[in-house]
Amino acid sequence: MSERQWTEAGEATTELILDVFRLNGRLLIAGDRLVADLGLTSARWQVLGAIASADRPESVARHARNMGLHRQGVQRIVNEMAKEGIVEFQQNPHHKRAQHVLLTVKGRQVFDAAIALQIPWVNALSKGLKPKDIATAKRVIDQLKTGLEQEIEAVT
Repeated sequence: MSERQWTEAGEATTELILDVFRLNGRLLIAGDRLVADLGLTSARWQVLGAIASADRPESVARHARNMGLHRQGVQRIVNEMAKEGIVEFQQNPHHKRAQHVLLTVKGRQVFDAAIALQIPWVNALSKGLKPKDIATAKRVIDQLKTGLEQEIEAVT
């Protein structure tokens, strides 16, 4: 087989990746619209959600790695939200310069308000979908994500 030919799985994965790219674009547009009145964008909401769902305080760099984003972009968003009183910095006992990022009371309120908007939206979006089909899609995405993470780690 020529290296320029996809395997059956390779072709199907390529189609899936293209659909995920398209889905991501539409999710960003929908997310921006959903939380605009809260002073959020999809990007800010994503970072806010990472901070809110962390088991313990984390640095910007750790959040960026967990989200698969560049540290500089996450840092810019965190700095903006800090100026608005949505997040705050806390000393990191393990690293002098890499402070932890925490939600403020205002940040928790904004995040909770975003989730209150997201719940009816996602319930309507998922109407007619079967939970087992969603679980299958999640497993496939998780496998692709793990493969990409291993590939990235091997290069760095």
